[in-house]
Amino acid sequence: MHSQLFAIIDVETTGGGISGNRITEICIALLKDGEEVAKYTTLVNPEREIPPYITALTGIDNEMVADAPRFFEVAEKIEEFTKDAIFVAHNVSFDYNVIRGEFRLLGQHYNRKKLCTVRLSRKLIPGLLSYSLGRLCDTINIPHGNRHRAEGDVDATVILFQRLLSLDEDFSTINSFLNARSKQATLPPHLPAEQINELPEEPGIYLFKNQKHQVIYAGKAKNIKKRVLSHFYDKKTKEYHLGQETHFIDYELTGNELLALLVESEHIRKHYPKFNRAQKWPATTYQIISYTNQRGIIQLALGKTKALHDSVSTFYNKTEAIEKLEALCEAFKLCPRFCTLQSNVEKCSHYRIKNCEGICEETETVESYNLKVEAAIQALKENKPTFAIQGKGRTQDEIAFALVVEGQYKGFGFFDRSEAICNIEDYEPFLKLQPASYHTHAIIRSHLKKHGERNLVYFEPLRLSASPLEKRREDIFSDWNM
Repeated sequence: MHSQLFAIIDVETTGGGISGNRITEICIALLKDGEEVAKYTTLVNPEREIPPYITALTGIDNEMVADAPRFFEVAEKIEEFTKDAIFVAHNVSFDYNVIRGEFRLLGQHYNRKKLCTVRLSRKLIPGLLSYSLGRLCDTINIPHGNRHRAEGDVDATVILFQRLLSLDEDFSTINSFLNARSKQATLPPHLPAEQINELPEEPGIYLFKNQKHQVIYAGKAKNIKKRVLSHFYDKKTKEYHLGQETHFIDYELTGNELLALLVESEHIRKHYPKFNRAQKWPATTYQIISYTNQRGIIQLALGKTKALHDSVSTFYNKTEAIEKLEALCEAFKLCPRFCTLQSNVEKCSHYRIKNCEGICEETETVESYNLKVEAAIQALKENKPTFAIQGKGRTQDEIAFALVVEGQYKGFGFFDRSEAICNIEDYEPFLKLQPASYHTHAIIRSHLKKHGERNLVYFEPLRLSASPLEKRREDIFSDWNM
C-alpha cells in the first residue's frame, strides 16, 4: 500500500444536478509514498452557460472558459493521469460521479477504486462539529487558500490526506474502506457507518434526518437495512442530494408491511419531508351527500372534497363513485334524476335504472319518497364495519393490529399473544391513536383487496339475509370492497 498511487481530485461545475453537471475546472494531484509527485490542472469549457450563482461561488465565468479545452480534449489526459491510482476526493461521490458522467457522454466507461476524505476524517479524527473542507482545515490548521477553485481545494485535500495517512499507519482503515464489500465510498459523507450497521433487517419505517434532526425523507420497507442502502447505491440526482443532506437515520419496527405503510403515511403527514413526493397533498375524494330541494324532496349527490369526513361513503375515483350511487339508487327504488345521475330532464330515463316509482312525475308522494331516501342513508350509517386486521408483530410473541371502528381507521398497536382479546374494548390499552386520512383509507382498502378476510377479526356480526336485495345492499355499502 505504501507504493500505491493516489489521485487527489477536485472539480468545479456548472451545477444543475448530477446528470446536468458539466465540468468547468479540474485539478488532479498524484501522491506516492505520501508525497506529491505530479499535478494536472485546467479550466474546461462546459459547452453551456455558467449560472451567475456558480460564478459568485467559484469566480469562474463564461468568458474565462470560452477558450478552454472541452472535456473530450482532456479526457485522454485524465484517463492516463489517474490510470493506476485510487480516486480520492472530499465527498468523493460528487467528483467521481461528475467525471464518470463526462466520460459517459463520450461513450466511455470510467472506473476507479475510490476513497472519501470526509468519511476517513470522521473515522480517524472523530468528534468534530463539521467535516466540510473549509471547517476541517480551520479546525486542524491546514492552509486553504483559493477556496472553491479546483487547485486550491486539491492542495488543502492533499495535506488533509497526508494527515490521515499518518493516522492510519498500517492502512487498516483505508483498506477497510477500499474493501469492495464495505461500499464505504457509496455511503453519504455525513452519515457514520455505525448507523447503517445497526439498522435491522426487518419490516418497518425509516427516517432520514438532516443536521438539525429534521425529517427530510420517510420510507417503509420489508427489510429496513436493505432498503436504506438501496437509496445510496442509486445514482439518480434526487437520491444523491438526499444522501448529501442525511446526517442521521432513525427507524421504527412494525412487524409487517401493512403497519409500515400506515406509519409511513403518518410520518409524511406529520413532517411533510422535503424528499417525499407521494402522499404530501390531500387527494380529491367523492362522497355521497344529501340535501332537501325546493319541493321538499331529499336529493342525493356526489360531493367533491379533499377532506375525509365519512369513510363509508368516500370513493377514490369518479367512476367508482357514480357506480356506487347507481347501485344505491337501484336498491332503494330511488329516482336517478333526484340522485343527480341525470340532469336537465323532467322525467328520469336512465339507461339501466328502471325501477323509479314516480317521484319525478309526481305520481309518488314526497313523504313516501323521502322515507326511502332516509332508509338508504340509514343503511349507509348502519353498514360501517368495525374490524381489526391482525398480523405478524415485532417479535414471535407479539401480534400487530390495525383497527377500524365504524368504517374509520383509528390507529395501530401490538399486544402479546398471551393477551385475551375478545371484544373491541380489549384493543384500547394497546392502541396508538392515529388520524384517518384519504391515504390510510386507501392503504387499508388495498390490503383488503389483496388479502381478503385473512387475519380479519370482525366485532359486529355480518348481516346475512336470505333476501337478494339485502345481499345486494351488503355489496353496496361495504366501502372497503374486500
